[in-house]
Amino acid sequence: MSEKLTKVDIITAPGKFDELKDALNEIGITGMTVSNVLGCGMQKGHKEYYRGKTVDIKLLPKIKIEIVVCDVPVDSVVETAKKVLHTGKIGDGKIFVYDVQNVIRVSSGEEGRDALQYNE
Repeated sequence: MSEKLTKVDIITAPGKFDELKDALNEIGITGMTVSNVLGCGMQKGHKEYYRGKTVDIKLLPKIKIEIVVCDVPVDSVVETAKKVLHTGKIGDGKIFVYDVQNVIRVSSGEEGRDALQYNE
């Protein structure tokens, strides 16, 4: 396996997902894994009222988008996500970038870049 594989995790508010997905599709990102997650960063949650009492909500609903990149430049993915998600307020999200050692397609045994390609 000689191609460089990089994983980009993007965690942000659920309301931004459709816009982000469309923008990533425009730069050639077609495969992703999306999860509904809970989390908090610097904002440490917020207060809500339940049955007349104040309750601290520590974990906020977020969406996590996981992408393994090989053909599209990682910088393009990061810049696209930053452009779509940036409001300048706490809660815009986080982007994590990791090196990937290998990818294996279980059904065929293909590895590396070949495991990420879909051929009919």
